[in-house]
Amino acid sequence: MPSASIRLRHVRTFVAVAREGSIVRAADVLAVTQPAVSKSIKELETILGTELLDRTRRGGFLLPAGEIFLRHAESSLSALRQGVEQLDKLNAPDALPVRIGALPTVSARLLPEAIQRYRSQGLGATPRIVTGPTAFLMTQLRQGDLDLVIGRMGAAEEMTGLLFEHLYSEPIVFAARAGHPLAGLASPAADLARFECLMPPPGSVIRPTVDRLFLAANLPRPAAVVETVSLAFGRAYIRATDAIWIISEGVVLEDLRAGILTRLAIPTADTQGPVGISTRAGLALPPAAETLLGSLRLVAALIRAG
Repeated sequence: MPSASIRLRHVRTFVAVAREGSIVRAADVLAVTQPAVSKSIKELETILGTELLDRTRRGGFLLPAGEIFLRHAESSLSALRQGVEQLDKLNAPDALPVRIGALPTVSARLLPEAIQRYRSQGLGATPRIVTGPTAFLMTQLRQGDLDLVIGRMGAAEEMTGLLFEHLYSEPIVFAARAGHPLAGLASPAADLARFECLMPPPGSVIRPTVDRLFLAANLPRPAAVVETVSLAFGRAYIRATDAIWIISEGVVLEDLRAGILTRLAIPTADTQGPVGISTRAGLALPPAAETLLGSLRLVAALIRAG
């Protein structure tokens, strides 16, 4: 392709001649000789297979092909300059932080490894992680106080003006301490009524899914309920009691793998929910956030691969 042979000096020289209206003045601006300018223009015309300048007049005057090429050449130089400036800002020690809203679903599974990968690139923009309920984080995102939010997809009314990129899906689990009376039972669902349960509160993303699960599977209501999505509280509480935690798998996955908690054999196949990234529609992410987004996609791909 002809474009593969075009060099930056060709574009810069042509734009200088077009702006100055003269090869002589362009040579002065570029601090090169006039023959060097003429040579670059001639090479560019040969590559493109058409003349760009009318040489029958004194200086350099654009032909129709030159007018067309100038618009794209100037845009290319402008884009290149902006790219260099954004990289400078990205690598600067005083770069603005990349602001991340994170739901508990991803705080313990997706985000830690993604942040490690991001930090390994030595960028100046510090990750700033904010946690909270979905409605709060989406409001912060919509107001521009966050660059992106990671977690389960919010309700339709919360997603107005936002875009959602699906990364992977995960189910809800019934988790309990190792050695729990229901651990290892093939069908423990009927015994739920004997135990206290931790459940996501009304208004949380997964509460409707949990309520539908209880109805669809005809699960008995627990003896008592504590409503929370706090990882720190939930983890400590069920390790110290016989309570059962009904929560997104990602929140407790590491504890399940380590054997600190156990997954009760209660079917939850219909609770698979999308986990992904919410951003503001129509607005480009800052360079640091784009870089973090790449890390999130990479880690999500590893999660999907198992």
